[in-house]
Amino acid sequence: QVQLVESGGGLVQPGGSLRLSCAASGRNVRIYDMGWYRQAPGKERELVALITSGDSTNYADSVKGRFTISRDNAKNTVHLEMNSLKPEDTAVYYCNAALLRYTYWGQGTQVTVSS
Repeated sequence: QVQLVESGGGLVQPGGSLRLSCAASGRNVRIYDMGWYRQAPGKERELVALITSGDSTNYADSVKGRFTISRDNAKNTVHLEMNSLKPEDTAVYYCNAALLRYTYWGQGTQVTVSS
């Protein structure tokens, strides 16, 4: 079992920045693909950014050039650096760990971009 706890969400003005963190426990997640997803009200959950166990990254088109995903295997954490935030980035952001048929989710952290 893997437990994931997100932190770092909050209220930020358009154009601002936030750094989300996902702390994993239970197992070392260095062999897991780690992702950040988000879900806005009335919308389906969508993939924002993914980092594989081999450190390859993939981003949704809507966040390319603004968001950066990284992992610290020594600390069993994953981060999402979010810059130039827009109101449409407002959502609950979830951390995900995936390995073969196993997938784990955190409880989510709210990000609100508003003036």
